[in-house]
Amino acid sequence: MFGSLFSTNRRLREAQIPALAQVTPSPWLQAWRALRQNRLAMFCLILLLIMAVWCIVGPYYSPWRDDATDALMINKAPNAEHWLGTDFLGRDVYTRLLLAGRISLIIGMLTMLLSVTLGYLMGAVSGYVGGITDKIIMRFADLVMTIPSLPLLIVMGAMLSELDFSPDSRVYMVIVMLSLLEWPKLARLVRGQILSLRERDFMLATQVLGLSSRRRLFGHLLPNTVPILVVMATMAVANAILSESALSYLGLGVVPPTPSWGNMMDAANSLIDFQRRPWLWMPPGVAIFITVIAINVLGDGLRDALDPKMKRSKKCLIP
Repeated sequence: MFGSLFSTNRRLREAQIPALAQVTPSPWLQAWRALRQNRLAMFCLILLLIMAVWCIVGPYYSPWRDDATDALMINKAPNAEHWLGTDFLGRDVYTRLLLAGRISLIIGMLTMLLSVTLGYLMGAVSGYVGGITDKIIMRFADLVMTIPSLPLLIVMGAMLSELDFSPDSRVYMVIVMLSLLEWPKLARLVRGQILSLRERDFMLATQVLGLSSRRRLFGHLLPNTVPILVVMATMAVANAILSESALSYLGLGVVPPTPSWGNMMDAANSLIDFQRRPWLWMPPGVAIFITVIAINVLGDGLRDALDPKMKRSKKCLIP
């Protein structure tokens, strides 16, 4: 009797093992596994993390302060003491490059957070509520997207220059300006997703169950738009860094003594510095190039990992 009972329990445990092994992992775990298989995207992710950590930690290990000037070391070429040379005030370019990386990355991240939050909420309300609310929000978004971004930023930067803001305050004003120009793109994408999802069977089921509008929107609709949100967020960081660099290069964004990659490239405005002192403008230019390319490649990898259609197409291609 006991032998048959133990054998029955053993067979039940053995039957449960395959069932447990077939449990489908979460979508985020599947996306992470898919992203890890993309070696180029993982390399860019590791590179961005290293750059961010080094920009934060690196200046503390530098023997040179940001505002430390040396009249005897003006415009010196790279050497053992100053790895990337010095600028027209005798300041260490390497230390300023890391400090400028902090500012540029902070502007990129905060611009992304503000623009994504604003665009996400506007797109969700527009797609879910519809009617006159949808028309007002989308027409305003169309108006913002119709105006070329760079000329509008130049005008806004010129207006900002007329106001008496401190260099630190201008950083936050640049973040606000860039955020106001980035949100319409995400709002239109989120609206399209909401319009498509609200007609699906699971949304009709929530309506039959009598769930509140807030729960339907925040509990069922918005979580299904997270993949497109993640991809657009990475692209927004790259766009913000490029736009800030262009504004600061023109003297309308972050202004000295606050360093940024854009205003460090201002040295290229001088023909003599451009030809004879490339260490003044090449390091920030290379940093901008590497950062933007890495973010774009990572964004493509995230899109492939989070898009179910891409996963199905890859499975169909496998013989």
